[in-house]
Amino acid sequence: MRVGAILLAGGRGARVDGAAKPLFEVGGRTLLQRAVDAVREAGADPIVVVGPVLDDALPVRWVREDPPFGGPAAAVIAALHASALHTSAGTPDPEWTLLLACDLARPDAAVRRLLDDLPLFPTDTDGVCLADAGSRPQWLTGAYRTAALRRAAASLPGAGRDAPMRALLDDLAIAVVRVPDGVVADVDTWEDLERARRADTAPTPTPEEDT
Repeated sequence: MRVGAILLAGGRGARVDGAAKPLFEVGGRTLLQRAVDAVREAGADPIVVVGPVLDDALPVRWVREDPPFGGPAAAVIAALHASALHTSAGTPDPEWTLLLACDLARPDAAVRRLLDDLPLFPTDTDGVCLADAGSRPQWLTGAYRTAALRRAAASLPGAGRDAPMRALLDDLAIAVVRVPDGVVADVDTWEDLERARRADTAPTPTPEEDT
């Protein structure tokens, strides 16, 4: 199963005084590095990061939605366009695209759960996204069929500018998998950052069977 990855790293960081959340360190690595490591270990190629260039040493392709801060749907569409340029050079599209926000505290746990669950769903499933313990879908923690994402992107007006992620995924058959909150915990506030640092040495949460 070939996978690519789109990582979103271009948010405003409004709840952390405008700081670049992907550069927050947890366990000696930035959240961005942790996300890149998680998808690289899954064999993802290409890896496209949407946002300003925060670390030019990373083995990724950097793109930016136009205009910046156009929202997650616009960011995903910009990444799909960038990866289309890559595939036009002769490399076929990966079957699946991992989509992660770069403020996840445990991207490794999220990626493992997504890839473990993909084979369990019918072949006409367009994607899988994780939900927190309250069953709220986390659309930016998912794995989606690349071809389905491209079809959805082509039908969204304005290249997705200011559109929510749900608008991009509305017509797709998405399976939602409920997992422990620790698997999908993100870093939105300074308190979240401290919590993530404290939890970093804790064991990976045991996945629930609920879907």
